[in-house]
Amino acid sequence: MKVRIMTILLLMLLAVLPGCSAEKETSIPQNEASGAVTLPNGAQSDAEYSPESPGTDDNVSFGTGSDNTQGERRAVWLSYLELQDLLSADKAQTQKHLENVFDNIDAMGLNTVIVQVRPFADAIYKSSYFPWSHIITGTQGQDPGYDPLQLMIDLARERDLRIEAWINPYRVKTPTQTLDTDTIIYQWLMEQDDYVVTTQGESGEAALSQALYLNPAIDENQALIVNGVKELVQNYDIDAIHFDDYFYPTTDVVFDSKAYEKSGKELSLDVWRRNNVNTLIHKVYEAIKAIDENMEFGISPQGNIDINYNKQYADVKYWIEKEGYLDYIMPQVYYGFKNSVPFAATVEEWADLASQSDVDLYIGLAAYKIGQEDQWAGEEGMDEWIVDGGDLLKRQVEFCRDLQGDSYKGFSLYNYGTLFQPEQSVKELVEEEKENLKTILK
Repeated sequence: MKVRIMTILLLMLLAVLPGCSAEKETSIPQNEASGAVTLPNGAQSDAEYSPESPGTDDNVSFGTGSDNTQGERRAVWLSYLELQDLLSADKAQTQKHLENVFDNIDAMGLNTVIVQVRPFADAIYKSSYFPWSHIITGTQGQDPGYDPLQLMIDLARERDLRIEAWINPYRVKTPTQTLDTDTIIYQWLMEQDDYVVTTQGESGEAALSQALYLNPAIDENQALIVNGVKELVQNYDIDAIHFDDYFYPTTDVVFDSKAYEKSGKELSLDVWRRNNVNTLIHKVYEAIKAIDENMEFGISPQGNIDINYNKQYADVKYWIEKEGYLDYIMPQVYYGFKNSVPFAATVEEWADLASQSDVDLYIGLAAYKIGQEDQWAGEEGMDEWIVDGGDLLKRQVEFCRDLQGDSYKGFSLYNYGTLFQPEQSVKELVEEEKENLKTILK
């Protein structure tokens, strides 16, 4: 109950922060197309920033974290990888599985569940815009006869847990998935040459056997995504809309060359792509606040700011600095302290950035690496999650709590399955990590 009260107080505070709507609209037509958005001055600047690569720090210290725990967000991501084994057309069986999931999360001392409600261009809830997800019944578009999202919301509320709706905005399907033919996306794929495309810009029948994406440059695609967000905010008792780190799937110009040509090519390709993403993020934020000014909107980008900016065209620095884009940022700092891109310096870089705004900072932690070789971490950091494991997550949370300033508000663990359904080879180490982490979540 204390957690719930603190959450309500936090939401009341957010309602008066800059960028939040002063008035609340009770409803917006779900079929309303999103109009053009004029970005603040500077959004079309061709100048690029290049953040310094975080250096190593051999003198990392860890405190008790006693000064930065009040109201701490303690989240876990529940991805479609777990949901596809938890959900089925059998509601009673699904409820039994999910009750166990939410009991585990609650017992761990966590207070927030980030549920992947739209992993592709389909939904685990009743949607007017997207077909039922194939991860429930095995067939996209097949009604399971109940609403899994509503079931999870009920389970969360019974345990005083926050629940956020996690969306992958652009991804339509993988090469092996079948696309429901009775959808607007299928119609666009067949009739439009650049709305739904592969990484090589292909569309139509030949593209059905490949990975498909909504082209971020297309106004109709942005309207579809925004309307999908609106119905979630209007119809479900959720606490936030959450986007992950999937924006542009490729840097290859072939991906959106037709749309870029149609734009007139007045901007460089990189700036044009960033503006496409910026426009969507701003539209989503405004749509959420118009319906519920207390609803949060957050994004979980990659931990490396430069990769976000230059590879996925996600200008996280701009979103944090400008009003009207985000309530929180949750970078995936999936590094150890000994990583060649070290955890400590990376977190400090994000904290410095967030400290200049009203955007809250949550740190994404790599629970999935426990007991695993970290092949991209460099020679010193490669075995850190094995040799130095057992309390690595605990030490990372303590480090975050000891950050200067008040931008840090909590953490999230990726993901539920690796914590509560670990492989046998790492099970003992995972349990040790959990027990140590629980000692600072009391």
